[in-house]
Amino acid sequence: MTLFSLLLVLAWERLFKLGHHWQIDHRFEPVFRMGSGASLLKTLLMAIVWMALVFAALWAAHGMFFGVLSLALWIIIALFCIGAGEIRKHYRAYLAAARKGDEHATDQMATELALIHGLPTDCTADVRLRELQNALVWINFRFYLAPLFWFVVAGPYGPVALAGYAMLRAYQTWLTRQASPLLRAQSGVDLILNWLDWIPVRLAGVTYALLGHGERALPAWIASLGDVHTSQYKVLTNLAQFSLARDPHLDPIKTPRAAVTLARKITMVLLVVVALLTIYGALM
Repeated sequence: MTLFSLLLVLAWERLFKLGHHWQIDHRFEPVFRMGSGASLLKTLLMAIVWMALVFAALWAAHGMFFGVLSLALWIIIALFCIGAGEIRKHYRAYLAAARKGDEHATDQMATELALIHGLPTDCTADVRLRELQNALVWINFRFYLAPLFWFVVAGPYGPVALAGYAMLRAYQTWLTRQASPLLRAQSGVDLILNWLDWIPVRLAGVTYALLGHGERALPAWIASLGDVHTSQYKVLTNLAQFSLARDPHLDPIKTPRAAVTLARKITMVLLVVVALLTIYGALM
């Protein structure tokens, strides 16, 4: 059921999910606005309550209508949690502005794409484009690879783990947009996600390393296995740059496209691995 749900969700996301209506970020905004202040306890309570509700819904639907209701819940939850429909619109707007030579709109959309970690200001154009590539690599990880990992690794509780991760991701984004950096730090959401991303980043990182300059990338990946201090964003993007650095970061259209193309390849490779493991498990 996991593989079938993933294939349906990714196909739907690619064809139809272009707005925010199927994003958990949009649906949880009223919840995030409730109360005042932010704390690690509040963040954990929101995640636990949300995961408990998802678990209760799956438990209640188990076995009903020959399992069709459970499958429908799996697909619906995954649709809300996997995919970056709204961000894809920003990416397309960036490309359209870059083609027209509209620097103001290009900078605005680039800033939107790099919302979580930001873009450097006092730097050369090639450095800024490289950081935009890194932001796109991270978007692909946060909205596709990491959700795919939690959906698969949690087995029958995949939707519960996926829902919890997606809620924390949405809360981080909301705090970045609506609150001050102090409140985001007080919420502890960055710390929680940093630990939740540790294993998925290494799994995605080894794929980037194998597709990049292996003689340089693999030693860097092996070194990252014992690194608990560097942020997961830095670990993943540094490994991705071993592949992306082959081409000069000079073209405002080709440079981000290279990152998106590579990220899609990584997603497809990992999806194929999941499919093969699923088939192998079914045959054993």
